[in-house]
Amino acid sequence: MSEQEQQPLNIEDADDQDIYRLRLFITGASPNSTRAVNNLKMICETYLKENYEMEIVDVHQQPLIAESEAIIALPLLIKKSPGPERRLIGDMSNTEKVLRGLGLSITDN
Repeated sequence: MSEQEQQPLNIEDADDQDIYRLRLFITGASPNSTRAVNNLKMICETYLKENYEMEIVDVHQQPLIAESEAIIALPLLIKKSPGPERRLIGDMSNTEKVLRGLGLSITDN
């Protein structure tokens, strides 16, 4: 089976069945963690509408989950589905970069 390059979806073409399953790892209420949560919520509400499930994991309160995911830096977003798993590190302030990481593209209409 050959590996094919996945083309980004246009946001307008996202299927209702393409539920984005996201897991955001943070460190308590640190400034970077707070920004990451707020930025990601804004991006999801703006671009994914109701087509997402987000789990926020505080590594101090749930260290076993963090350990099982082999966390290397925080905050860390893991897109579990659809498509291949992707990892994004940072406070999610660069909307375009986050959308690319989610496999989405914004089309100018």
